[in-house]
Amino acid sequence: MTTTRDTISTAPPSVAHLHPLEPLSAEEITRAVAIARKERNLGATFRFPCVTLKEPPKAFVLTYQAGDPFEREVFLILLDNATNQTFEAVVSLTQGRVTSWQLIPDVQPNIMADELSEAEAAVKAHPEFIAALEKRGITDLNLVVVDPWAPGNFGFEDERGIRLSRCICYLRANPEGNFYSRPIDGLIPVVDLNKMTVIRIEDYGVVPVPPDPGEYELRFHPNQRTDLKPLHITQPEGPSFTVEGHRIRWQKWDFRISFNPREGLVLYQVGYHDQGRLRPILYRASMAEMVVPYGDPRVQHYRKNAFDVGEHGIGMLANSLTLGCDCLGEIYYFDAALTDSRGEVSITKNAVCMHEEDYGILWKHTDWRRDSVDVRRSRRLVVSFIATVDNYEYGFFWYFYQDGTIQYEVKLTGILLCGALADEPKYGTLVAPELNALIHQHFFSMRLDFDIDGQANTVYEVNSEAAPLGPENPMGNAFYAVSTPFKTEQEAQRLIDPLVGRYWKVVNPSVTNRLGEPVGFKIIPGDNAVTFAHPESPILRRAGFMTKHLWVTPFQENEKYSAGDYPNQHPGGEGLPKWTQANRSIDNTDVVVWYNFGHHHIPRTEDWPIMPVAYSGFTLKPVGFFDANPALDVPPSPAQQGHCQAC
Repeated sequence: MTTTRDTISTAPPSVAHLHPLEPLSAEEITRAVAIARKERNLGATFRFPCVTLKEPPKAFVLTYQAGDPFEREVFLILLDNATNQTFEAVVSLTQGRVTSWQLIPDVQPNIMADELSEAEAAVKAHPEFIAALEKRGITDLNLVVVDPWAPGNFGFEDERGIRLSRCICYLRANPEGNFYSRPIDGLIPVVDLNKMTVIRIEDYGVVPVPPDPGEYELRFHPNQRTDLKPLHITQPEGPSFTVEGHRIRWQKWDFRISFNPREGLVLYQVGYHDQGRLRPILYRASMAEMVVPYGDPRVQHYRKNAFDVGEHGIGMLANSLTLGCDCLGEIYYFDAALTDSRGEVSITKNAVCMHEEDYGILWKHTDWRRDSVDVRRSRRLVVSFIATVDNYEYGFFWYFYQDGTIQYEVKLTGILLCGALADEPKYGTLVAPELNALIHQHFFSMRLDFDIDGQANTVYEVNSEAAPLGPENPMGNAFYAVSTPFKTEQEAQRLIDPLVGRYWKVVNPSVTNRLGEPVGFKIIPGDNAVTFAHPESPILRRAGFMTKHLWVTPFQENEKYSAGDYPNQHPGGEGLPKWTQANRSIDNTDVVVWYNFGHHHIPRTEDWPIMPVAYSGFTLKPVGFFDANPALDVPPSPAQQGHCQAC
């Protein structure tokens, strides 16, 4: 136990294998990399884009009993810079050997952090780049920032088979200033990441660097508000949750978490204690892809389409929540054991934050005839992490409520991606002199492996309809809900429609509540949008999942990522659009629901120089899952002098 501004309890650095889904420890990662190096005689040209737990088969996990033996396996992706070849390997820690080694042709794994720093150094040392800067009157390289981006795939033959990065350049106003406010527009170095050499400098002409420094840090804004009084959040008896390894119990919730370099936070075996048993709801839930397409068609901007999960790995970009006030209250932190590109263990301290929050009124009624009031306050459990993806920060939050509700929310903040105003201001918003914040969208793709009271589930679409005027509806006020089951994958490719109150529900037809209705959970859309990319655009060839908000597939162990396993520089056609061409049956089977939501961002001046948090997400609510309100047993809050009188 350590104490800082909040009371913090910290998980031990390593735990016993309480369960097959426990994440890898630092020691296990080190051992797996060493086994792979030795058996395959891996030299200095090999990088390790991914080292993570190879999850045991779902069927095994669902029948696992404490103490059952199991194979502890590690999945690795390896890149040989010398040959530009990508390999997948499985190392058995149980057997102490490599059990699988496979060449994966014509793919590029995710870009790694040290590749970015090495690419920046290569660009800054290149004489053609220095000459291009001098042409713009820039002579101090210490003020220049080179930000490598994944290049996408736009069908250019001269880029085929080369591991690339296209770099965006900036000029700080001072050595510690905000460089994103001062883009060097039209200057794009292109780097071969295998050879770490500059292969060309794209120069689309000199554009003046926007003059405003766009500073946001405290030292640049000394006149702070003085009328804020302290607000204390205390739990003198400690939190209400318990943690065993990475298994979490809170109120009636019971679930596991893990953390991997690609998806970041993953939930497993989410269940709710009801009627004397633990009732399963979700087997696995994670963000399977995240794409940020920008809408400026100019040659220096149209390739800005970031796949932050598949091209970089959102887990690798997670913040260490050791400083600041990202979480508040009685906090429990989980570390994340990851690797750098050379396979060395890299621990992200306090990567995942867990705490409880008061969330207002849970339920209330006043019987004025008896002068009687019953009210309960809502409390929620928060499990979250935050990632910095270049200019943007994303907070990924799972909320668990006492009434059986699950909510997922992305909090978007950070700094807008900008270009010089030049001649196309309509594709952005002027946020500072000569500075255009580019219009863009953020699409998040969630993979939700439902097991509602078992694996045989069916997905329905629910729309509300008005009854026609007539004998059964003489006053024209009648309307009702229509539930339509999806039988096949292609039937289940759907868009949101708030005008008919559309939602989707996942039910178990074989399990009913006390009223004889099948138990289920419904998916309630939140903030969302449609993509504005043309159907034939390169971005939609690579991120075809964005065209629909809902997809449903039958469970397959190897179908995990909406845009396919290797979206970096891939021409597209992988993932959900490819799998669902088979139009497999999804009726009364083990289904995976893919819910996609988009945040449509037309920047505001108020978003500059740093963006107040925007929110986007969805909610899972029980629908017939319980026989009645499951929160009737939540006790009243005790009266607290000066806070909650006569509660």
